[in-house]
Amino acid sequence: MLDIQKIRADFPILNETIRGKKLVYFDNGASTQKPQAVIDAEKYYYEHQYANIHRGVHYLSQIGTDLYEQVRRQVQEFINAKHDHEIIYTKGTTNSINLVAYSFGRKFLNEGDEIVLTEMEHHSNIVPWQIISEEKKCTIKVIPLQQDGSISLEDAEKLITDKTKIVSITYVSNALGTINPIQEIIDIAHKKGAKVLVDAAQAIQHIPIDVQALDVDFLVFSGHKIYGPTGTGILYGKEEILNEMPPYEGGGDMIKTVSFSGTTFSDLPFKFEAGTPNIAGCVALGTAIKYVQEIGLKNIQTYETELLQYATEKLMQIDGLKIYGTSKHKSSVISFLLDGLHPYDVGVILDNQGIAIRTGHHCAQPVMDYYKIPGTCRATFAMYNTKEEVDILVDGILKAKKMLS
Repeated sequence: MLDIQKIRADFPILNETIRGKKLVYFDNGASTQKPQAVIDAEKYYYEHQYANIHRGVHYLSQIGTDLYEQVRRQVQEFINAKHDHEIIYTKGTTNSINLVAYSFGRKFLNEGDEIVLTEMEHHSNIVPWQIISEEKKCTIKVIPLQQDGSISLEDAEKLITDKTKIVSITYVSNALGTINPIQEIIDIAHKKGAKVLVDAAQAIQHIPIDVQALDVDFLVFSGHKIYGPTGTGILYGKEEILNEMPPYEGGGDMIKTVSFSGTTFSDLPFKFEAGTPNIAGCVALGTAIKYVQEIGLKNIQTYETELLQYATEKLMQIDGLKIYGTSKHKSSVISFLLDGLHPYDVGVILDNQGIAIRTGHHCAQPVMDYYKIPGTCRATFAMYNTKEEVDILVDGILKAKKMLS
């Protein structure tokens, strides 16, 4: 059992009051709060260790480089990548997907090829593929949603063909909480010769991930979703594929030699890491991952599943409340609407009670179009949330219903 009160004590923002009420933070799907250890790690780096990394011969540069590369090895271990140079630092999930779409697309996509997505994807896993598909004259095919917010493996088998070059799919839907059958999708795609990118932005903080066991070709996630700093992200890619992909950006640190007659590029991972990175953020990301590892992802997953079940049961008792995303396999997301009430109005009343949720389409407009709704109220859970906070949410929703009906 997790000591939730001990965990909560590590997050200073949870002691804040909002509009005279103690903060109840249920917007973890957008971004998680930061433990004091992560805040301190970034601060300490700037106060005592800061210098630009790589190539510097002086002490501080060497310290910074060692810390930065140590976190790369830490991420390798965390997701069980084969090599540390298969771990590419990025600004976040969006940046990682754009890198793959652009670089993989330039190298491997040709006219008539197919890209397969699902109807539940975040915009960041739709728009980059639309841009490269228009340039390369490819076709995007979409695995449709089912009413419970899941996808059908039968549909996937029909849509993934010998023309499919890449399947890009979210592990966990940010709008519905659905946990997709990633292993089965990877197996189907590989039988057809296609590569697979998994968007793990909503999974990395909830579910243990082993990229070698999955045999996934690319996996992406953001640091700020796993209790780390904003502006940090990871792209994992298999060595042999990354070696064939051209650079995404040009500049410093991604070159071997530069002259006006031509340029040669660095080896992995530096080929994809142009310019000065968010060094302090990456150092603090290592602290965040260590924090999660010490608690244990399996322990976190067990507790959050219990919390999700409790919240689902409580919310379903509210007359006129409908939950969107009712798949048997879900992670810490509940999207809902109150009959006849706009989600924004409900969100404002909850905010007045110190309760932070997300309202709108959640950068997943195709999901909202499927259900023919403008958006939802979305409560997303983290390991520091409690059943008592769920009860406060339920009371807040009842108050909103009474005020707006």
